[in-house]
Amino acid sequence: MSELHLLSPFGFRAAGVYAGLKTKQKADVGLLLGETPCDAAALFTSNTVFAAPVKIGREHVRGGALRGIVVNSGNANACTGRQGEKDARRMCELAAKVAECAPEEILPSSTGIIGHQLPMAKVERGIVEAGAFLGNSLEHAHLFADAIMTTDTKRKVAGVEFKIGRRKVVLAGIAKGAGMIGPRLGPPQATMLSYLTTDAQVPAALLRKLLFHAADASFNCVTIDDHASTNDTVCILASGASGARVGRGREAQTFGAALDDVCQALAFQIAADGEGATKVIHVVVDKAKTEAAARAIARAIANSPLVKCAMHGNDPNWGRIVSAAGYAGVDFNPDKCTLIVEGTPLFAKGQPLHFDAHLVSQSLKSVEVRVHLTCNTGKAQAAIWTCDLSKDYVTINADYHT
Repeated sequence: MSELHLLSPFGFRAAGVYAGLKTKQKADVGLLLGETPCDAAALFTSNTVFAAPVKIGREHVRGGALRGIVVNSGNANACTGRQGEKDARRMCELAAKVAECAPEEILPSSTGIIGHQLPMAKVERGIVEAGAFLGNSLEHAHLFADAIMTTDTKRKVAGVEFKIGRRKVVLAGIAKGAGMIGPRLGPPQATMLSYLTTDAQVPAALLRKLLFHAADASFNCVTIDDHASTNDTVCILASGASGARVGRGREAQTFGAALDDVCQALAFQIAADGEGATKVIHVVVDKAKTEAAARAIARAIANSPLVKCAMHGNDPNWGRIVSAAGYAGVDFNPDKCTLIVEGTPLFAKGQPLHFDAHLVSQSLKSVEVRVHLTCNTGKAQAAIWTCDLSKDYVTINADYHT
């Protein structure tokens, strides 16, 4: 996956430039444009407090076609009133001039501090400059990826190559997110941002359906602090430049599986880069009564500050895990469940099991820790990715605004 990048699919150009929105001199304004109009689908935060670019983005993607994306980091353009909406539309106008398309064919995104008006003079210069340096190389892909990062420590990139019929197709994506992560993405109506490109031709209605499925099994299953952002956005552009057409049936299944793989790889990278994180925690709940119950239990465990702190300290504190399952608000019977952490059974049938605490503690030093809770009340399963909670998380978020 790592050899492919956002511009590996045919039909796209991108750029990222430093316009002065970030305190550190790294790209903070980016453009991603299709060489021709693209079939498109997008999902946005379900938070009732949503940013101006989310409102405008919903309007622009409604018809299922986009020419590209304009994004800035360092400022969320959220809770900024009518001026914020004007600024988001202005970003689209400037990007549309570069692409030679209508402003309604551009999807805007922003990420950063909430409640501050965009410094539009800087943003406007940045968009014009990015338009002058568009390209389809790895460097251009990296600069665009840099332009969406805030507290991220690394780029998040994934891609796959596969065939539809006899034609080769590439699907790739990037994401940002390290804190304020608890996406609840819904149909067009986290801060987690993700942009995906493919050179397959996929009808917009099918693209929306496949993206919703992929996001629900990936981005909606990652949590850092369970804080649904005002700006969460996932968008996919399909250029059709490979000549491969995705229809219903087997072709849709093949494309959907590839999209699932890319989104899950990106979601894992978000968890791994959680603010202050030292490890990924993979919480699996199975044999629950319903999938909703399994997901609720897994999310309760993953979001527990006590569980996350125990994981940071390599403490095999099974009581915190089991009790978190108990307050998930769904059917759960501790007398029936079994808890296994990093391959060691710790709890079963309502009682702790004998285990070597030192050996389990050593196993928790792994960069990926697996928590497996079997409910034994049904057949449903769910999984959630999260990370440990460290002192650095508190420092980062205490100092973020001031």
